[in-house]
Amino acid sequence: MTTLTEAKPEAITLSNEEILRYSRHLIMPEVGMEGQQKLKAARVLCIGAGGLGSPLALYLAAAGVGTLGIVDFDVVDYTNLQRQIIHTTADVGRKKLDSATEKLKAINPFLNIRTFETKLTSENALEIFADFDIIADGTDNFPTRYLVNDACVLTGKPNIYGSIFRFEGQASVFATKKGPCYRCLYPAPPPPGLVPSCAEGGVLGILPGLVGVIQATEVIKLILGKGEPLIGRLLLIDALGMKFRELKLRKNPDCPVCGTHPTVSRLIDYNEFCGIRGEETLVTSNVPEMQVEELKRALDAGEDIFVLDVREPHEYQICNIGGHLIPLGELPKRVHELDSSREIVAHCRSGVRSAKAVDFLRQAGFRKVRNLAGGILAWADRVDPKVPKY
Repeated sequence: MTTLTEAKPEAITLSNEEILRYSRHLIMPEVGMEGQQKLKAARVLCIGAGGLGSPLALYLAAAGVGTLGIVDFDVVDYTNLQRQIIHTTADVGRKKLDSATEKLKAINPFLNIRTFETKLTSENALEIFADFDIIADGTDNFPTRYLVNDACVLTGKPNIYGSIFRFEGQASVFATKKGPCYRCLYPAPPPPGLVPSCAEGGVLGILPGLVGVIQATEVIKLILGKGEPLIGRLLLIDALGMKFRELKLRKNPDCPVCGTHPTVSRLIDYNEFCGIRGEETLVTSNVPEMQVEELKRALDAGEDIFVLDVREPHEYQICNIGGHLIPLGELPKRVHELDSSREIVAHCRSGVRSAKAVDFLRQAGFRKVRNLAGGILAWADRVDPKVPKY
């Protein structure tokens, strides 16, 4: 059983108020006074105050973890509220760190909160990680996951991993001395664009609560030195079928980070490693564009413009501006539906997928095709506020 060596519970005392607060822990033989002192002595860093970070931080604070660090540089958006339960409607527009700190202090005034309003990078990760015992990864992109993993291995900190997408989630404990790391499971990142983000593919609002609580449980087990943590095990969660499966993982002796002869001794450029350096910006900047106001004037004037909507059918049901729907993934086999002699304006939600569609069509010989800059979100902002945003 892996436990923490950094914590020194014998030097930690609990006040009468804390004893009352944690009494349901104290009467458990697996926790008791010693265990609660370990929790108070522990220092846990949460990467992100979003979907996974919300339940993770809330439960760790309530459980009595003494020092809780949070790394986040985002602000609360309306689209967060469906799953990021640490934030409320009144917090929209606030820094997530400010919103989270307020809620966590309200739950447990004994909590020591350390906030880092910054993007986690190769330049700051090792310095931030240095003052913590356990790192809980609540990120939602591959470059940061690899960054967190490598930084955990290099600093000797356990990595409490969780990920979510639609109805499915994963959880594990990586980067312990004897267990595998994230790279042992995923030696190489998926090709750029293959795995859509939650913003593109969606996520059941309850799912990050489920996975985040599992992460919090693993953190507490490591602190207490009790139970069987998810070391060498990948827990797969299917919320739609409410099924849990487990895959056994082994430490890869040839792993470039945690293997017998590691070749990664410093943090690298993880955007470059994942092959996404400026990919979206590059695609959108290399295709001709039309602004939403220009399209509105052209349509009102009755100009012969073919509006191509490359979103998914369920997105079209949320809102549309009357375009012809051909999802981006179906475009290669349905390109015959398009007339290359007509002027075509492609759009999606934000302009990224439609830029890829325009790039594809131009390579296929279409010359009179442009991308609607900003997509339907820009249309809702600057042309028709009645169109709902999502």
